Amino acid sequence: MNLLENFGIQVQSVAADRVVLTVTVTDRLKQPYGIVHGGVNAVLAETAASLGANQWLRDHGQDKLAIGLNINTQHLRPVAQGTIKAIATPIKCGSRTQTWRAELYSQDRLTSSSTVILINSHKPEGKPN
Repeated sequence: MNLLENFGIQVQSVAADRVVLTVTVTDRLKQPYGIVHGGVNAVLAETAASLGANQWLRDHGQDKLAIGLNINTQHLRPVAQGTIKAIATPIKCGSRTQTWRAELYSQDRLTSSSTVILINSHKPEGKPN
């Protein structure tokens, strides 16, 4: 089981210019105080940005793998129930690095904002596309 399956993250759409993920808030995602753990916000942001960055590489014929290099996340509002929607869009996509913005929403309110920097790396030997 991978991280997306463990957390119940659903991929709604993936394109080189926009990625949308959703997750239903469950106790599994909460810290002891009853609100979503901040690490979940970072996971959603980096996952959405990584999916988009790798789609951008495929669309541009680059046989590389975009992997997280840095993430900066601001937790703006606590979430205790409902659904969280992550929307990632590129700020800049280059030959070496990509920078993506990921915004998380619950009940149409911005709850978290992240900037994700990814490096376009050569794929490890023997790994699938």
